Amino acid sequence: MGQKEIELRLPCTYSEQDLNRAAEQKLRLKHFSYKIIRKSLDSRRKDRIHWQIRLQIGSPELLPQAPLLSPRRIRSSRKVVIAGTGPAGIFAALFLQQSGIQVCLLERGKAVDQREKDIINLEEKGLFTPDSNYSFGEGGAGTFSDGKLTSRSKHIKREKQYILDEFVRHGAPEEILYLTHPHIGSDNLKIIARNMRQSFIEAGGDIRFQTSLTGLEIKDRRVRAVLTDHESLECDYAFLATGHSSYDTYRMLLNKGILFRPKNFALGFRMEHSQEQINRIQWGQPSLPGIKAAEYRLTSQEGDLPVYTFCMCPGGKIVPAAAYKDLNIVNGMSYYQRDGEFANAALVAGLSLDELTGRSNTAEDSLNWLEALEKDFFTTAPDYQAPAMTIGDFLKGKAESSLYPSSYERGLIPSDLTKLMPAAIVDSLRSGLKDICRRMPGFESGQLIGLESKTSAPIQVLRNRESSLATDWKNLFICGEASGYAGGIVSSASDGLRAALSLLSSL
Repeated sequence: MGQKEIELRLPCTYSEQDLNRAAEQKLRLKHFSYKIIRKSLDSRRKDRIHWQIRLQIGSPELLPQAPLLSPRRIRSSRKVVIAGTGPAGIFAALFLQQSGIQVCLLERGKAVDQREKDIINLEEKGLFTPDSNYSFGEGGAGTFSDGKLTSRSKHIKREKQYILDEFVRHGAPEEILYLTHPHIGSDNLKIIARNMRQSFIEAGGDIRFQTSLTGLEIKDRRVRAVLTDHESLECDYAFLATGHSSYDTYRMLLNKGILFRPKNFALGFRMEHSQEQINRIQWGQPSLPGIKAAEYRLTSQEGDLPVYTFCMCPGGKIVPAAAYKDLNIVNGMSYYQRDGEFANAALVAGLSLDELTGRSNTAEDSLNWLEALEKDFFTTAPDYQAPAMTIGDFLKGKAESSLYPSSYERGLIPSDLTKLMPAAIVDSLRSGLKDICRRMPGFESGQLIGLESKTSAPIQVLRNRESSLATDWKNLFICGEASGYAGGIVSSASDGLRAALSLLSSL
């Protein structure tokens, strides 16, 4: 069975019969099958909003499809320890286990059901639980998020298809296979985390919750054992997929002589509007039949630093995302239906810490600088409340107006955000916002809630490009967002998967 792809344009309210008829007219074939591989809403003209749909057509007259990625059983007595159950960790663990490698998977936090209870206690009572919060626990930070699956990487097509197929197999909606901006929703992600854990166990894997990585036993640039707060686990290979919030892990690795370098990252605030307002700005009307909620992805080069939005959550809410006690960070999430009253997104400026501080910084300097900023925000808004300011006041540079209603359950504290962030970042965010508000009338009727500091890691491990091994190490893989080479669910999962494929190739 060969394949080809075609593009169709259909109205928002199209039916399956409409799609079949349009495909037949375009193909002029008698025998074919199809599946949707891309579906995007074109709202550039508000009087002609429609779906752009790409179909993959199957026909015996066309060339056969290339084989997809799948685990292949090998015989090996090698033992692998993987720390972290986020996308990088669980995909590497499941693929290796299904390939015949014995894996022990460690997670410093709790299983997803117990973790959810701790998150509810944080939001309702301000009770912070170390290692069981929005950053740490089964599934990583992505479990309690919007579950966006977009990725700008052009070289992971095979891995991405495998990842999306596995998500669907474990409970994600099939539409993620073809939507241009697919998302799973936090409600579905919790189910998927449980199901992937069960698949890993059924394949023979060993998973240990509330088990923190504390050190590595090393000899001749090789990890002999992974040390935890409970025991020492001997291994032939170690995978560290601990996420970019694990400052304690980063510092332990730096002390062990593992090479990291500082990298550019981004800082800013969460930006919140009513979802209806975003719908009106994007669509020219408060709702569209068959469409959940309007989205946006914005950039501006008006300031000295590039400004852009990240992790936009339509119909979502803002959440307290600190990884450690007495830090203050916010993030965004939404459920699959995206039917909440508010829309939020990170509004951040990309920066070089060396240029910002006027000095050369080490990897540890970067961690210390960022952690100090997160502590400052907690001092301003203790008890995991959040400092906030209207967009209009931010543009004027004066905190004068009352705040708008918000999805943030811990509550907002009126604050002059311009005094909490370095001036260079404030100036660029202000220039970028002015540019965005000119292009999107009505956008100024929102507010900024801070701090957003987790768009990407501030440091990056040095590693071999071909093998994915940490530089000068024989059996140590650092992958996912912890590596500094990935940002988001798909790129992190792909990074873990590629490390697993590298190991299998070497065996």
